[in-house]
Amino acid sequence: MFKRKIKRTLTQTVNSFKEYLPKYFVLPHPSPRNRFWLTKNPWFENDVLPELKKAIKKVLKA
Repeated sequence: MFKRKIKRTLTQTVNSFKEYLPKYFVLPHPSPRNRFWLTKNPWFENDVLPELKKAIKKVLKA
């Protein structure tokens, strides 16, 4: 079922991260090689990371 939801590219999949919540939190691999991708996609740091931080805080408080 999850495979049908995957978008055509990593960028599209990560940008649609809310579609996968709460079961999955879609993220790019944290490799230093992904710096170019992160630079090219500033929305990730502005939109996705704050949501990830909220989710982590929620889990840690539980």
